[in-house]
Amino acid sequence: MAEEKIEKTAQAGKEKVGVYICYCGGNISDHVDVEKIRERMEKVPGVAVARTNMFMCSDPGQELIMEDLKDGTIDRVVVASCAPSLHETTFRDAISRAGANPYIYEHANIREQVSWVHHGDTATDKATLLISAAAAKAGYLKPLEPIRVDARHHATIIGAGIAGMKAAKDLADLGIEVLIVEKSPFLGGRLSRLDRLAPTGEKASDIIMELASQILDNPMITILTCAEVKDFGGYVGNFDLEIKRDLPKFQTQNLPDLQKEKSKGGHDGYIKFKGVCPDALPEKEENIKVETGVIILATGFSSYVPVQGEYGYGDHEDVITLPDFIEKMADIPENKSSHLKINGKVIRSLGIIHCVGSRQIPGIHSEDEKGYLNEYCSRTCCSASLYAANKIREQYPKTRVFEFYRDIRTYGRGQEELYTQAGKNKVVFLRFDAENAPEVETNTGPGTYPLKVKVNDGLTFGEEIEVPVDMLVLATAMEPDPVTKLVEKMKLPVGVDKFLLEVHPKLRPVELPIKGILLAGTCQAPMDAGEVCNAASAAAVKAAGVLGKGYIELDPFVAEVNPEKCKGTGECVSTCPNEGAIDLVQTKINGKKVQKAKVTPALCVGCGACVAVCPENAIDINGWTLKQYEAMVDQIVADKPMAV
Repeated sequence: MAEEKIEKTAQAGKEKVGVYICYCGGNISDHVDVEKIRERMEKVPGVAVARTNMFMCSDPGQELIMEDLKDGTIDRVVVASCAPSLHETTFRDAISRAGANPYIYEHANIREQVSWVHHGDTATDKATLLISAAAAKAGYLKPLEPIRVDARHHATIIGAGIAGMKAAKDLADLGIEVLIVEKSPFLGGRLSRLDRLAPTGEKASDIIMELASQILDNPMITILTCAEVKDFGGYVGNFDLEIKRDLPKFQTQNLPDLQKEKSKGGHDGYIKFKGVCPDALPEKEENIKVETGVIILATGFSSYVPVQGEYGYGDHEDVITLPDFIEKMADIPENKSSHLKINGKVIRSLGIIHCVGSRQIPGIHSEDEKGYLNEYCSRTCCSASLYAANKIREQYPKTRVFEFYRDIRTYGRGQEELYTQAGKNKVVFLRFDAENAPEVETNTGPGTYPLKVKVNDGLTFGEEIEVPVDMLVLATAMEPDPVTKLVEKMKLPVGVDKFLLEVHPKLRPVELPIKGILLAGTCQAPMDAGEVCNAASAAAVKAAGVLGKGYIELDPFVAEVNPEKCKGTGECVSTCPNEGAIDLVQTKINGKKVQKAKVTPALCVGCGACVAVCPENAIDINGWTLKQYEAMVDQIVADKPMAV
């Protein structure tokens, strides 16, 4: 598109627009002629200045904007860079620091929408169109004020594993009242199924007991076990929940009471491989209404259950999962002996197969009944397997251990040492690829071993090796605990891996798109215990930041009704996808009762569905008005049409 084809689209009044174009370190400038665009933008009416920078999000890039605002060169801002989801907040904050209203800013995405999908002149021309359209809209931007809503000084945490307990403790320490909702009768979650944690060897029960004692002793924390969220409504700062409590599905008379046992200095309140049972179990079914300010989801994970026949699982009693093996190992006194014995059986040879239910490949692995595969790495399995192998070799030196693996991934402090130590302990490693997974068969050869594992060992250039074993352990995947009802009620985003999906893994790692609902722990991704506690603390800090002021400020990009035009047809109400965001209310005009549409700003998501159906054009979206759209379209149409 030639420069002379950029037409002079009328601007709104005398606004002075500044256009700032980012090289993005080559991500944009390798395919878009950034300087040519700058020259073109300087000729667009209403654009007071056009500048470029290698990284507009950097401090020097932000300073360009701030200086032009402070000296009056501009009073509207357009940034052309990567997706606004990455740095929109960055640029609004810079504008605020310059003393200007943060909503006089418009963004043009010329990375994902241009340089990553186009090349050469096409990329430069398309970027020019997008930026000039953004500049046209900027001319109609008005300073807006954030929406302020009161916030209840209360947090609800769903799940009482270590993520839920850690988040509750941190919030209570900050003076925020907390309710924990746990569907089981126990505190501790999946961690309670473990004996010791890799790589330190710390007892899982000690961690659970310490956290449980801290939250049970804290008057700021209320715990509801045998409870689930049945209904959900409201918005950030003002959520309304209905909690249903059921009777425990087992007899509780013989369970130790943690509160009594703590006074003796004991840990008998820890129910082995279940968790801590608090003394406040429900005695009858009940529904409880809860008013809360923020919600933290700490719903945890489940262990993958192999399908019938997978590596012999279900066909052979000597094929078990790693979690089940850990439970059996915990029942054995820690006295050194020649061989490991489980259920009275001497284990002379033990095999461990990695990545069972993890890193599944389409066309190679079998899909589940819903056509789904776990294509992700569960991250913790390698370390757990190596820790178990080392413990066996050190405590039962005549029990041989074979590790069948695709790749070893021991990330994190102290984890690599487990792998090194396994080599020193003479653990035997056999590497296979996904296309040639180990085969598990009944041993019909010499010896009294019940099973044999056949594998083409990549470490010996594909040599077929048969390994006789007394027991085979499957290191199973970490899957998100199913929370289908919560997902449906709260409209939670779920990733392709079935874990709950955060807004951004780096910039907003514990936040969901629904403001006021946060993530903690393995409901979000596979994590070890240390990472879970870090994520829980991050969620607690974020929740405290939301509730700390007593009120919350929300972006003002919501629907606004012009009461003079509104005739109360109700089409906006029936079309709105967010219940309660817009309703018809009765009001008096000239002594007559009439119905008018009214928006609840905190519930409105600014989707614009109501704008599209209003027959009177009585509704607009702040920050995205029809007049602004028209200005953008006029600018694009005025420029040379391009097929891209």
